[in-house]
Amino acid sequence: MKKMLAILLVLALAMGALVGCGGGETNGNGEETPEATTIGFLYIGPITDGGYNQAQHEGTMAVKDHFGDAVNILYAENVAEDIQAVKTNAINMIDNGASIVIATSFGHMDGMEELANEYPDVTFLHFSGYKMNDTNFGNYFGAMEEPRFLSGIVAGMTTETNKLGYIAAYPYTEVLIGINSFYLGAKSVNPDVTMNVVYINSWGDAALEQAAAESLLAQGCDVLTQHADTSAAQTTAETAGKWAIGYNIDNSAVAPGSFLTAPVWHHDAYLVPVVERIIAGEYTPESYYGTMADGYIGLAPMTDLVSAEAKAKVEEVQAQIMAGTYPIFVGPLNDNTGKEVVPAGSAMTERGDIWSMDYVLEGITAIQ
Repeated sequence: MKKMLAILLVLALAMGALVGCGGGETNGNGEETPEATTIGFLYIGPITDGGYNQAQHEGTMAVKDHFGDAVNILYAENVAEDIQAVKTNAINMIDNGASIVIATSFGHMDGMEELANEYPDVTFLHFSGYKMNDTNFGNYFGAMEEPRFLSGIVAGMTTETNKLGYIAAYPYTEVLIGINSFYLGAKSVNPDVTMNVVYINSWGDAALEQAAAESLLAQGCDVLTQHADTSAAQTTAETAGKWAIGYNIDNSAVAPGSFLTAPVWHHDAYLVPVVERIIAGEYTPESYYGTMADGYIGLAPMTDLVSAEAKAKVEEVQAQIMAGTYPIFVGPLNDNTGKEVVPAGSAMTERGDIWSMDYVLEGITAIQ
């Protein structure tokens, strides 16, 4: 009889252990703690690039800091803009428990679209793209034309040669918006300014960015800026004794002798609340377009290399932009072939109109 009781006790303990494995842990009050949500992030480059991918990863780490043990973070670096590369990395994350996958480069879009159709129980978010659905796939970006314009004011009030240089990735709409808004900011305070653009045909390549910077410096440009991922242009300007306006993050410590400011991302301002909604089951796919007023984008602190007059002007215009009373693209504006793109007396303010931009403005020389 004792032997039978012992056997029954062992079986009861075993069954209790199996039931315990099926749910989350319990807290001190005996209440079940929800299992952690696993989130996967795909980056196009290394998180130590000193720019774009570093800014993305800082947003990721802000999510982890905010949610703590309630989330697990997975990430993959150097994920090519290729459907198969995107899907392979994302599926690996899903197989490891990810219920949210976030891709951070434009060329990741088509792979994410396919994944959203194949994994309806996973939520997919894509930075900088335009595709989405009504169930589990949304996108997000920001009105970077706002801080770009402000950084242009800094450039226009700093240049001594009236020649600005812009290192650009591709002649793609996102890049063109930045080129034109930066130039308009400079032109608003310095009507004599011109700008040369060199496309490197890569989102990020330090050697190409350095070569483009050297070329622009040789053309007499004394303030450089960029739509490219690394800090190479900034350090190149510093070596030449010229000025630089960065992008993505505050790199004032990387090139203190050249760095003026930078348009920057605050990805946590979007990621934290959207992850909260997804975890709560309250997320509806959207095409988010964050602004300076939202806190999603901004201008890095202007360094001591920026004049007091330029700082004052930036602060004045920034207040108007954030209040919604200072449109960026105000006519009359012509493209660099002389064609009118914004008539006198009007302004281009709608997101759809801005994102139809396929030109650079008059006064800009672009080299591919």
